[in-house]
Amino acid sequence: MGIKHPVQVLAVTGGKGGVGKTNVALNLSIALAEMGRRVMLLDADLGLANIDVLLGLSPKHTIADVLEGKCDLRDILLHGPGGIKIIPASSGTQAMTQLSLQQHAGLISAFSEINDQLDVLIIDTAAGISSSVVSFVIASQEVLIVVTNEPTSITDAYALIKLLHRDHEVMRYRVIANMVRSQQEGQQLFNKLTNVTERFLDVTMQYLGAIPFDEALRKAVQRQRPLLECYPRSKAAIAIRGIAQKIDNFPLPASPRGHLEFFVETLVSCEVGRC
Repeated sequence: MGIKHPVQVLAVTGGKGGVGKTNVALNLSIALAEMGRRVMLLDADLGLANIDVLLGLSPKHTIADVLEGKCDLRDILLHGPGGIKIIPASSGTQAMTQLSLQQHAGLISAFSEINDQLDVLIIDTAAGISSSVVSFVIASQEVLIVVTNEPTSITDAYALIKLLHRDHEVMRYRVIANMVRSQQEGQQLFNKLTNVTERFLDVTMQYLGAIPFDEALRKAVQRQRPLLECYPRSKAAIAIRGIAQKIDNFPLPASPRGHLEFFVETLVSCEVGRC
């Protein structure tokens, strides 16, 4: 086998629902695609599929069909806006913990087949800190934490970081402040979170920037189209592109962590309790 193409795997998470995580994941994917990256977006909310609803898509097959051996991963890929590819979840999909060894092997094989078709894999995790969320996050190379200016958002983000650090030794987190009224508010949000993490945890926090509250986003959601496509010059769209520029400058992962098989193998081993 030849040398595998390195892939940047980013988990977009937040610890709680309602922080705009799916919209951030979707629009960051499109922004990176605009910069010439081959991007795949994985809807990892296995209980409540979000991305296809957000875009008004009706997938004929989902990742559940791949796991059951009904089709290949290539067969379920949706062509999303801006040239991104989407791996749809299905509402009510069985938990990863319930997969057989054969299904685990099939998942690893499926991802290895598409390794050379992409540069970035963005994972939109479910809300909360369930084992499924944790598994996807620790299998990724970069953890993007989305927070809003609500006390529960900061509390839940800290709870997720604490769990990942204590139980899985995840040391580095990138933070995005979402739906803020000003750049200053975004910086203050990041400071609130780091004040707590610095006191109790030995982790590295990096601030990626703030996305302003923008009425254009609500309109885009109503139209079931992404913000960057619908309102490309809106304040939020401009902010998302700025964050995407920073993400594009992340160093490429070194082998073997840069291979998709590593991501899936780690995911699988976590789900069977070996991570």
